[in-house]
Amino acid sequence: MKNRAYRVFILGMKHMTDPFYQGFPSQMAFYMVLSIVPIVILLSQLLGVFGISLSLLDGTIDKYVSAEVSDMLKNLLSYHPAGGSNIIMVVTALWAASKAQMPMMRMSNYAFSDGKYISKGPIKERINSIISMILILATIAFTMIVLVYGQMILTLALGPIIEGSYITTVWEYLRWPITIVLYFCMVFVNYYFLPAEKQKVKDIIPGSLLCSVGMVAATIGYSIYTGNAGKYDLLYGSLATIVAFLFWLYFLSYIMHLGVIFNKVWIDSRAISEEGMQEIKNNSNDMHTNKIQEEIKEDQ
Repeated sequence: MKNRAYRVFILGMKHMTDPFYQGFPSQMAFYMVLSIVPIVILLSQLLGVFGISLSLLDGTIDKYVSAEVSDMLKNLLSYHPAGGSNIIMVVTALWAASKAQMPMMRMSNYAFSDGKYISKGPIKERINSIISMILILATIAFTMIVLVYGQMILTLALGPIIEGSYITTVWEYLRWPITIVLYFCMVFVNYYFLPAEKQKVKDIIPGSLLCSVGMVAATIGYSIYTGNAGKYDLLYGSLATIVAFLFWLYFLSYIMHLGVIFNKVWIDSRAISEEGMQEIKNNSNDMHTNKIQEEIKEDQ
């Protein structure tokens, strides 16, 4: 296991130096901003069928996001477009929301094909992104349905066996583990459906776990930082809220990017030999030496 971890680290560092990956978190954050309103529209329509309002998320947003960003997100969640039941509007919103998947898809294709391609064609790429977005929306909706109606369902299922007071206690212990599992599923959907070449489920789980835990940790850490130290208004004035929001999305995008790379190096580390690792290290050293020599020549 120790040797496997060492191989994962070396391979990961090699991937991180690839110029292709530079800038992808920024691209993902940009497309996530463009997709927020379409996603809110779709969620409001989907949850409206079950009589659930997106305002249910207000408490979670207040807990994990800075006050300025919290106000922005709650305004978005309270948005009710005219003609929301129009099928054309829903299809258009789904098309727009799926653009958030495009940078992740291209990066995944590049990683799992060893740099041979980034796309299998725009039509297939768009279909995969739409399928992935539908599954993510379904996961979010199901999570909120469980949070709202979970205790009622538990009462119907276990009522004849357990008294009502105990059901309430059981639900308090179960609701957040269930939410975390469903959150993991949302990340897993991205990693499984977006690459053109589908990977085995067991090979995607490590990166999904890393990404899920990392995104939760980054959100909590960012909330603490912005609540105690972050003073974006000193530099950005009236744009401070937007800048803080973009930073948050950038951190989340970067962690999702790391999850893809981790899945790739996890697969590669299983097959590569010790001799292969030494060759990779030698090649990396040679590249570093050549770079230094080129810089010396430029200075001369």
